[in-house]
Amino acid sequence: MSESVLQPAGRAQLARAITDARRIVIFTGAGISTESGVPDFRSPGGVWSRMKPIYFQEFVGDEGRRREAWSRVYSGAARWTGAEPNDGHTAVARLIAAGRATAVITQNVDNLHQQSGIPDDQVIELHGNAHYARCLACGLRHEFDDFRESFLERGQIPVCRACGGLVKSATISFGQSMPEEPMERAEAATLDCDLFLVLGSSLVVYPAAGFPLLAKRNGAMLAIVNREPTDLDVHADIVLHDEIGPAMREVVGA
Repeated sequence: MSESVLQPAGRAQLARAITDARRIVIFTGAGISTESGVPDFRSPGGVWSRMKPIYFQEFVGDEGRRREAWSRVYSGAARWTGAEPNDGHTAVARLIAAGRATAVITQNVDNLHQQSGIPDDQVIELHGNAHYARCLACGLRHEFDDFRESFLERGQIPVCRACGGLVKSATISFGQSMPEEPMERAEAATLDCDLFLVLGSSLVVYPAAGFPLLAKRNGAMLAIVNREPTDLDVHADIVLHDEIGPAMREVVGA
């Protein structure tokens, strides 16, 4: 076990690692967005403690569960939308804009990285996006406003305007296959980096949580910034148990 794991490094060591790196990949989880008021998934008061998840098979096979899913979209019950980026998002955006970081791999669905100014093509969303919907048959994107009146006033469950297929929020539900293209892009970015920086992820949800170890085994430095310990701390070169926004504001100068 390395000394940096036995004595987790502070903000100054993380700043040096970022300065020395040439190709940084940033991996974000719910912890970067809770500072914007977006609830996480599993903790007390989190999304799944307030409402049961609707599994993909339920959405596809049960009209009542589809109706419930769309009711949640328009009520904002999950509170995944409507927040503003915080200092953590701003710091990440600065690293991208400066060309220091090549990509952001995120487990979040809140769109806050894009709202902070990061181009869509540099945000790799492993679990989708809660700001719009897609047809499950043909993949066509739909905006929520397209269906707001018909659903709220007439109770019509959305279907695709192009093919008539089922339309669902573009998030990845339990039981739904992980999207192949983002996973492939995330793997390629991970294998190309020399610093893999984890911000605000408990690193318990796989296969997404496998990327930090993939980077480490490929020779990259691994840094983890999270409020609580993670199971991968023992593999990291730098571990910082800290608030994401204040730490990254200091480290990056955001």
